[in-house]
Amino acid sequence: MNNRIKQLRKVLGLTQEKFANRLSMKRNTIANYEIGRNEPIDAVISLMCREFNVNEEWLRTGEGDMFVQLPEEDEYFKAATMISKENDKEAMNAVIQYWKLDPSSKKAIWNFIHKLTEK
Repeated sequence: MNNRIKQLRKVLGLTQEKFANRLSMKRNTIANYEIGRNEPIDAVISLMCREFNVNEEWLRTGEGDMFVQLPEEDEYFKAATMISKENDKEAMNAVIQYWKLDPSSKKAIWNFIHKLTEK
């Protein structure tokens, strides 16, 4: 599991410090998990899965997808929560400004975002 915790953290683009902060833990606790010195207890595993939307089976065994697909409503709530928790002023302002737009401007923004995210 130690390698999967490290892999998860790297995929998320987080340092050990930032990963630990999101879990209300200390950096050295995460470091000890990653090197295999300590194994996280079930409550910590559940917390990681909940906080980072991780598939618990993947975290424990390596089987399945790394992430769980959230319903759209849950994904919105999680994004809004993280924007607030991280005090991301630019994201907050973007949402507020979008909300103030007229319907045709909102559609233009959505079309632009859709084009950016096409694969």
